[in-house]
Amino acid sequence: MKRIRKAVFPVAGLGTRFLPATKAIPKEMLTVVDRPVIQHVVDEARAAGIEHLVFVTGRGKSVIEDHFDVAFELDQTLATRGKTIELAELRRDLPAAGSASFTRQQIPLGLGHAVWCARDIVGDEPFAVLLPDMLHQGAKPCLEGMVQAYEASPSNIIAVYEVPMSETHQYGILGVGAPESSGLMPVLSMVEKPAKGTAPSNLAVSGRYLLEPAIFDILENQERGTGGEIQLTDAMVTLAKSRSFSAYRFEGRIHDTGTKLGFLTANISYALERSDLGPALRAELVKLGLDKEVEKAVG
Repeated sequence: MKRIRKAVFPVAGLGTRFLPATKAIPKEMLTVVDRPVIQHVVDEARAAGIEHLVFVTGRGKSVIEDHFDVAFELDQTLATRGKTIELAELRRDLPAAGSASFTRQQIPLGLGHAVWCARDIVGDEPFAVLLPDMLHQGAKPCLEGMVQAYEASPSNIIAVYEVPMSETHQYGILGVGAPESSGLMPVLSMVEKPAKGTAPSNLAVSGRYLLEPAIFDILENQERGTGGEIQLTDAMVTLAKSRSFSAYRFEGRIHDTGTKLGFLTANISYALERSDLGPALRAELVKLGLDKEVEKAVG
C-alpha cells in the first residue's frame, strides 16, 4: 500500500459568481475571516499528512503562487516592528521548499481535465483531490479521516454528506451499501445531478477524493460530458468497473464558498468558532436581534 502523499487543488476557475470582486483577485484568495479560502483547504491537507501540494492554476492566478512563497519585504518589516506572532504565523503556513508545485490548465475543460493536468507531478501513486470551494468544518478534518480510513482499508474514497432528498438533483449523488468495519460504505452507483425522485440516496459528493493513479489514463481518453467538459465523475464511473470505490461520511458542516450565501455563512460560522472573535460577534448579533436566526443557520 502506497501512502497518500500528494494533493491536487484545482484552482483555475474564473469565479464569475463573485464579480466584480474576482475581476483582479482569484476567488480562492477571498478571505474567510482572516485566511484565504485556499489556505483553509491547504490547512486541511497538511493536517492529513500531505507532503506535496499540487495547484492546477490558470491565467490571473499568480497571486496564489505568491501567497505560498516567502515575502521578504513583509517578513523584514514584521521583524523590524517586533511583530513576532504575525511573523511566526506566516512562517507556519509556508510550505517547505520544493513541497508545492504549480501547473497550468490553459483551457477550461472541466474538473476531470484539471486533475489530468497534474498527472506528471503526481506520478504513479494514489493522491488526494480537494475542491477549494468546499470548506469542511468539523471536529475532525475531513481529509484526515479519509486518509485514516484508506490506511485501514485501501480503495478509492469519495467523501459524502447528507442533503435533503428534495435537493439531490443539485448534486453528485452516490448509492452505497451497508457500512463496513472501517466505517466506509461501498459505492454501488454514482449519478451526477439525478432527476428529481430518482436519486439512489441523499449522500452528496462533498469535494474530497482519494484516487488511484489509473484515473489519469481514463481521463486522457475520456470523452467530453456535461457542459462539453471532461468530467471527473465520468472517469470514476469507468474506474469503478475494475477497482473498488468507497464512501466516507463527513460529520460536520459543508460551506460552499463558491456561492455568495455559502461564503457569508462560512465567515460567520468560522468567526463564531474562534475564541478571539466569537464572543464579541455573538454580542453584536444580539444587538442586531439576529442571534437566534444566525445560530439556526450556521448550527
